[in-house]
Amino acid sequence: MSRKGGVLSGGFQPLKAPNAPTIDSVSAGILSADVTVSAPANTGDGTVSGYVVTAKQSDGSLATGTASSAGAVSVTLTAGGTTEFAAQAFSEYGPGQFSGFGNSTSVPSGQELYAWGSGSSGRTGLNTTVNTSSPTQVGSLTTWAQVSARSSSSIAIKADGTLWAWGAGTVGQLGNDSGINVSSPIQVGSLTNWSQVSMWGHCVAIKTDGTLWSWGSSQFGQLGHNNAISRSSPVQVGALTTWSQASAGSGHTAAVKTDGTLWTWGNAASGRLGDNNLVARSSPIQIGALTNWIQVSCGSIHTTAVKTDGTMWSWGANGNGQLGLNISYLINRSSPVQIGALTTWAQVSGGFVENGAIKTDGTMWSWGSSQFGQLGHNDTVDRSSPVQVGALTTWSQVSTSGSHMAAIKTDGTLWTWGNNGAGQLGQNLPTITDRSSPVQVGALTTWYQVSAGNASTAAIDQSFT
Repeated sequence: MSRKGGVLSGGFQPLKAPNAPTIDSVSAGILSADVTVSAPANTGDGTVSGYVVTAKQSDGSLATGTASSAGAVSVTLTAGGTTEFAAQAFSEYGPGQFSGFGNSTSVPSGQELYAWGSGSSGRTGLNTTVNTSSPTQVGSLTTWAQVSARSSSSIAIKADGTLWAWGAGTVGQLGNDSGINVSSPIQVGSLTNWSQVSMWGHCVAIKTDGTLWSWGSSQFGQLGHNNAISRSSPVQVGALTTWSQASAGSGHTAAVKTDGTLWTWGNAASGRLGDNNLVARSSPIQIGALTNWIQVSCGSIHTTAVKTDGTMWSWGANGNGQLGLNISYLINRSSPVQIGALTTWAQVSGGFVENGAIKTDGTMWSWGSSQFGQLGHNDTVDRSSPVQVGALTTWSQVSTSGSHMAAIKTDGTLWTWGNNGAGQLGQNLPTITDRSSPVQVGALTTWYQVSAGNASTAAIDQSFT
């Protein structure tokens, strides 16, 4: 083509095309990235009609994503590892200036499942009943999205929405329509729309359509089916499609709906249902009339929850100070009571008789039983109100069990403390070695989610290629 007065023949006019847009941020997912771009300072003589983001992948190949306006541009990738991004804007005069590759980001290619600790009943999923004292990969798949390790069983969801379980199955908690133990993951049914799951002696799970399902032991009506009949495969709880988060406890269940209401059912001993009485319920009952609940976590005989205003509340048994109310250990509560006056709580995890929680400032706090040092305060003293664990402000997730805790920092490192009787701390220590303050597990900086179970731990690590 020949140049004529600054205009290329064929109708393309680069002198009037947009400048390069700015890449503001990159958020990496599994073989994907959301790239936020700002409109170019000079859009040329025409109106910008679209944006394209190009990714230079670790294997040298390119991948692109487009959007009609500035903001988030999603790019589907085919390779993990170090990836760079560039952006262009388009107008009626053609493609604008190229920003040039930059914004180097590590993109995970998948998520691997690891487990360690007691192998009793096959609860680690490692196809053995032998204890393991350091993280060991469960199979070879890299498609795990969420795991819940409780009691003597574990359950997990894959990225494709399928549900898998392993460990003790004596009361049908594996959901495979049998009562046998399984030492490696088996699929629960064939559905591909599971989104969240929680396990204790029973399971409760939510699908992408907002329906709620449960199975396993129903001695106290904790399955919510308006009876005390145990189930060995998932059965829907009611017909509603508005459930957003659920938690299984020891004999009771709690869940939050999309409208912010809180519901509980099952064993009411010690007031753990929070409905101001001690009567067991076999179907969900609403707790109060508030619509600002966001997260709930069931312990063994107590319950703790967080509201959208950042306040934290608890109810049920208080034998070890697990309610965090700084009251006599002998005083239980049968309805929600606020823990302190702070409005900065972000996540809470209820164990057997202890709790761990994280604030919006990244600090971690714990209270309740510290028999094995599981509160992380470098002693074995019980606490009846939240006490900060160390001084760090880089904690992102915590999980509690009956005797140990596990947590992940914002830098992707994994830490455990408490009882190590079966190697559940994952630190390759002699099993008689407990820890009363957090100790890092290995050197990886890619841990994504962790769940502390009964004498075992399971976690998901982001893999890179």
